[in-house]
Amino acid sequence: QHRPITEAAHRHGTAICLQLLHAGRYGYHPLIQSASARKSPITPFSPTAMSDAQIRRCIKDFARAAQLAQRAGYDGVEIMGSEGYLINQFLAPCTNQRDDQWGGSADNRQRIAREIVRAVRERCGADFILIYRISLLDLVPDGQSWEDIAALARDLETLGVTVFNTGIGWHEARIPTIATSVPHAAFTWASEQLKHLVNIPVIAVNRITTPEQAQAVLDQGHADMVSMARPFLADPHWVAKHEASEPINPCIGCNQACLDHVFSQKTASCLVNPFACHEQERQLTAFTQTRRVLVIGGGIAGMAAACYAAERGAAVTLIEQDAELGGQFRLAARVPDKADFQGTLDYFRQRLAQLHVNVQCGRAAQASDLDGDQAVDHIIVATGVLPRQLDIPGSTLEHVLDYQQALRGQHPIGQRVAVIGAGGIGFDMVEYLAHAPQTLDQWLQSWGVDRTMAHPGALTPAAATTPAREIHLFQRGTTKPGKHLGKSTGWIHRSNLKRYGVQVHTGVHYERITEEALHFHFREKEHEQAQQLAIDTVIVCAGQLSHHPCAALIQDRAHTLIGGVKLASELDAKRAVLEACEAVLALP
Repeated sequence: QHRPITEAAHRHGTAICLQLLHAGRYGYHPLIQSASARKSPITPFSPTAMSDAQIRRCIKDFARAAQLAQRAGYDGVEIMGSEGYLINQFLAPCTNQRDDQWGGSADNRQRIAREIVRAVRERCGADFILIYRISLLDLVPDGQSWEDIAALARDLETLGVTVFNTGIGWHEARIPTIATSVPHAAFTWASEQLKHLVNIPVIAVNRITTPEQAQAVLDQGHADMVSMARPFLADPHWVAKHEASEPINPCIGCNQACLDHVFSQKTASCLVNPFACHEQERQLTAFTQTRRVLVIGGGIAGMAAACYAAERGAAVTLIEQDAELGGQFRLAARVPDKADFQGTLDYFRQRLAQLHVNVQCGRAAQASDLDGDQAVDHIIVATGVLPRQLDIPGSTLEHVLDYQQALRGQHPIGQRVAVIGAGGIGFDMVEYLAHAPQTLDQWLQSWGVDRTMAHPGALTPAAATTPAREIHLFQRGTTKPGKHLGKSTGWIHRSNLKRYGVQVHTGVHYERITEEALHFHFREKEHEQAQQLAIDTVIVCAGQLSHHPCAALIQDRAHTLIGGVKLASELDAKRAVLEACEAVLALP
């Protein structure tokens, strides 16, 4: 069943390798096994410790799987020895507490990795590519030392590894490694360290998304090759587009439709490319007759819809009331940790131009747009949302801003700030208010990454973070703030609250705002406690309302609502772009 894949690759002169992975205690079923019976903090099941016989059988299974891959036409395999999976669980003292020949000393802990490589090479011969993904930075307490990692690398090279791919951090590590907030190419210095130790190629990974970034890694001598995954979900034609100097749809590192889907037992896809992993059922086939489509609203949903309709061959007009395209997504790009969002906007702007979409900014849609020289066949409405306002005394005072006003810089923001609303927008606002520009070294130090790799797991006490402001985050509900944030990134935002010294107030009832203070009360067990907080600025992030200014204009016309105008409950660019795709695919 694998041959159609390998043959397709070979038709294009491409070598293809199959990754072999044993999840160990990261497995999502009750029969998982590991080096020791230590439960992972990110899975619900507890592993049993593998017996000597089970370990030896596992080694044979890796070799057998490699041999099957070779028979299926693969040019090689990659042995997954990093990211906290089974082999890595044997290597690190924190998960290997054995006292037999598979545990204890570093030499014993590394035995399984050596034996797997030896067995694969013996089964598959000298010409079969053997990539070993080595964990350079475990980023967990009591992880491997650099001395241990270096010794393992030298041994594995001697045993016949062809290429080292590098792994950074375990899935349970409390340091971000691939999210939007991680600087680009943030860990290639570790690949460079390995490159100096061995005589075979080394691959760099993590947050390398553009051709320019990849080329810089190679030019700086940090690695011999660059590995990417999510950028090819964002744009499967990444390489061909680079060769042709065409715009590339960049990965923004959000994880919302890829990793978060996988961890929720859903099919992986991509926020900026909803066709990813759905190529068979979502196809932009050409219209059989001339179609005229009007898109009202130029946020991310409207821009995507206009592009998709034009790709199907429609004559498309896009009208945006603001002077600039982008909507809420453009505002989000102003949050320091979401600066990559600008790349998505740049891509769609270039695509609109390439596809000859008639883009008109700075005006509202009018009746003449629907029935001009030629009537419009279908209208897609993507007019977005408006911020929900507070309805309490003092909410119209000059120092009370909604999140859009704050992100646009329309008013000065003081040093003591109350952020009302602890959803995704509230967390973004905290980041916007507290974040100070950092160099890569400062970023690593702030998260406690030991660039010298002198400590086990490359961990060191995190440097203190000095926030730009004193921030108070308020929430009506009593649940944990950020409960509904992304599965793979929510913990980063919650960690930042602590790092920035944000004071969180839950179960709050707002009473009034004065020039000097925010007045509120909250229930503590059987009594209410009145409070007032001296504040310079109040920023309201308490939800949104659908914005549908053209409802009367289009009520008797064929139309589709997408994005925030359809549902304003929580800003969701993933849903907005997907609805743009579905709306265009549904057009006859």
